[in-house]
Amino acid sequence: MTAPLAAALLPLALLAPAASPVSVVEADFDPATAFVPPAAVSYATDLVPYGSHARVVTDRSVAGRTVLTVTVSGLAPDHEFPVHLHTGTCGADPAASGPHYQDAVDPVQPSTDPAYANPHNELRLVLRTDGQGEGAATTAVDWQPRPGEARSLVLHAGTPVGPHAAGDRVACVKLGK
Repeated sequence: MTAPLAAALLPLALLAPAASPVSVVEADFDPATAFVPPAAVSYATDLVPYGSHARVVTDRSVAGRTVLTVTVSGLAPDHEFPVHLHTGTCGADPAASGPHYQDAVDPVQPSTDPAYANPHNELRLVLRTDGQGEGAATTAVDWQPRPGEARSLVLHAGTPVGPHAAGDRVACVKLGK
């Protein structure tokens, strides 16, 4: 390569790469008290044993739309986990993950107003595991989370009957940095 061409390309090489519209988080569930802060935390080892695995793929490649796919292995077999996007990050206290992320934020928290707490304004899905504790689920919404505001994906215990019957938080996966 000639020196003038190399000099011309150098500024392009120094540019930060554009943010990808697809992000992938893969992590094994660990205790929140692990020496190195884990990317995925289990609060209920009977449902989400330490060492079980999650893969979260967020696709924002279509403008104004988000598709989220969760794939797990090693979880409790034959179980339903309501899963929601949350505003906080994972921590030792399950409540650290904060409330459900909402596209239009309910001014009254905790949010119970069906105008805000609904599947069109929150990213929700139901993850069902098979007899070996493996499962996958996908959902899509017609909006994209605001940068830095959707920090975790939380697995809840219980059967998802109604918007607030998800049950206790049993696991948390950190999204982003």
